[in-house]
Amino acid sequence: MSDIHTVDLLFQDTPGAIASSVFDTGDGLAVVDTGPTTTLPALEEGLRGFGASLGDIRHVLLTHIHFDHAGAAGTLLERVPRAQVYVHERGAAHLSRPEKLVASATQIYGDQMNRLWGELRPIDPERMTVLAGDEGLKLGQSDIHVLYTPGHAVHHVSYHVGDDLFVGDVGGIRLADKQTPRTPTPPPDINLEDWRASIQKLRVLDARTLHLAHFGHYANVPEHWDGLLTTMNADAERVREALAQGRSFEWISAQFTEALLSELAAEDPDLPGRYSAACPPWMSVQGLMRYWQRKAKSQGEGTP
Repeated sequence: MSDIHTVDLLFQDTPGAIASSVFDTGDGLAVVDTGPTTTLPALEEGLRGFGASLGDIRHVLLTHIHFDHAGAAGTLLERVPRAQVYVHERGAAHLSRPEKLVASATQIYGDQMNRLWGELRPIDPERMTVLAGDEGLKLGQSDIHVLYTPGHAVHHVSYHVGDDLFVGDVGGIRLADKQTPRTPTPPPDINLEDWRASIQKLRVLDARTLHLAHFGHYANVPEHWDGLLTTMNADAERVREALAQGRSFEWISAQFTEALLSELAAEDPDLPGRYSAACPPWMSVQGLMRYWQRKAKSQGEGTP
């Protein structure tokens, strides 16, 4: 597909942290992930950059419902009455009744919620196309294959459109060509076994280009996926070993952050600041700690 626009949402005034992907379906524009409500003005400005506006949007394709990907969807739909949202069935109810989602996020972000994300407006269920995964959508002239790709979230999907593959967070965070992809692992749904299965499903598809919300587009080559699996395993093992030693969250978070940012700086000095905006390392620690603790409990073991 030609003319896919990567719109930098300039999250927290940081270039290259969160993006929306926009393309023309022949039946209005499709936007893959809106970003949070705080960045809706940047999305509008990005659309103006290629002669479009919010009113041209007809299809909002959500990879998952985390605030940095879907927070602005309800506000956008209120402003664009003809737009429709596409979302996995396990996320749809939270978009129509977002109170629990907001309450859960508030436990993490506290009084920073509004500064980071802005308001999460409810969406009328009649304006949602609910997806199970592995179905086909015909939007204008675009044939879109929906793939269920859990691991980062139980409600995560990816979209295969011709030569292009929109992979949300399951394709990892990659902020520059020279950066090895990393897995964002915030709570509560991290499941590394599911994530590895999703990677295997995606890497064999006939697609030339990967589109990442964090950040941009890259060639769909084995090196991307191999690098992602390598760093996934290394980060997870780093947290597992610290838990086995009885370390506290504060200790693990400090050590994990220092190691991660040092590795990123070795690849490009500009990466640590941008990466911290896209995915604060302490959140990845929380998710991996929860993953290992739940895994140990399910296996009837003590702390890993």
